[in-house]
Amino acid sequence: MSGSPSSAGVSTALLTDRYELTMVAAALADGTAKRHCVFEVFARRLPDGRRYGVVAGTGRLLESIERFRFGDQELRTLADVVDRETLDWLADYRFSGDVDGYPEGELYFPGSPILTVSGTFADTVLLETLALSVLNYDSAVASAASRMVTAAAGRPIIEMGSRRTHEAAAVAAARATYLAGFAATSNLEAERRHGIPTAGTAAHAFVLLHDDELGAFKSQVATLGADTTLLVDTYDIRRGIERAIEAAGPGLGAVRIDSGDLGELARQARDQLDALGAKETRIVLSGDLDEYAIASLRAEPVDSYGVGTSVVTGSGAPTAGLVYKLVEVDDKPVAKRSAAKESRGGRKSTLRRYKPTGTAIEEVVHPAASPPEMGPHDRVVPIPLMRGGEQVAGLPTLEESREHLRAALVSVPWEGLKLSRGEPAIATVFEDGNR
Repeated sequence: MSGSPSSAGVSTALLTDRYELTMVAAALADGTAKRHCVFEVFARRLPDGRRYGVVAGTGRLLESIERFRFGDQELRTLADVVDRETLDWLADYRFSGDVDGYPEGELYFPGSPILTVSGTFADTVLLETLALSVLNYDSAVASAASRMVTAAAGRPIIEMGSRRTHEAAAVAAARATYLAGFAATSNLEAERRHGIPTAGTAAHAFVLLHDDELGAFKSQVATLGADTTLLVDTYDIRRGIERAIEAAGPGLGAVRIDSGDLGELARQARDQLDALGAKETRIVLSGDLDEYAIASLRAEPVDSYGVGTSVVTGSGAPTAGLVYKLVEVDDKPVAKRSAAKESRGGRKSTLRRYKPTGTAIEEVVHPAASPPEMGPHDRVVPIPLMRGGEQVAGLPTLEESREHLRAALVSVPWEGLKLSRGEPAIATVFEDGNR
């Protein structure tokens, strides 16, 4: 038994649940593995209090699907999990089906079929855990980050949550927050892997390392230049600002405040900096910020924010609540009928309706084979993502997805951007195709 070599990069084949493999083994044995199936990813509801969700992680998922291959090491791990016939089948496995879905950076609502995976049962069932683990986390982070960007009202935000999550999740979070409109990340692997701008200067430890605060500031300025950001709240903030300007001069790039009553401290800092002639020195605030704290600081003299824990944990919604459900077998709709977890059978697509002004008004989910009549301003939301197991050419880049989200948010009715609890920003209508 010799497994096929994985495509470029580390295999993702074991980033899954055991039951994916045991289902395939049983289906191979009873002859159902080759039945044509359609799975859909959707959210039955948005996290409590949210008005919209943001699709993120699609690019990462497509790359992971291409690396979902079983080499010798993976097959040895599974030797006691499935039978020899299944191991031989897995040795030659590569996903050969099709994937359609919402483009990255698109908004979604309850019931939106944000990903559709079609192919044989064996082909498609294997991807459930991989798809959900990527999309649930990335979409949760991007959705939270998008709310923070809206609350910041044009002021840049730096993602700095790597120390508050798993090391692999930190890179995914940096990508998702950049997609959502953050200006930069503190995570260097995110820059290497995804080209995301990085930012960061010094922590309190650097100030404490030196015998006095002025010495620490002078050292930092000597190395990084006067345009650096000096952390002024290790001891007394007012004295810290005095020493920061003494060390760098009135051309100091920025001061950062990481604790205390941030609104009041920002006002005092602005007055003090202006009095010291440092009128162009920026004020950066950090320290347990979330979208609500950022919104409360909107009237304060703040130039940018640093956000960590809240964004990498989805700001209270660490998962998007997405599910991966079988909706069609051999062109026949199938659906789970549990009252608590009901799903709608049949392959679906989505039409989003807009006013002539560009404001979105309705999400129409319909049978893929029976699209409703399109109005002059309506748009089909899903796009082809993979065909025959290969990524479709010309998919949006991360920068293009970032711009797509910015434009999508402009289309949301103004009340849908509020941080207060309420219904989804636009209603979802389910059509049965019988017209």
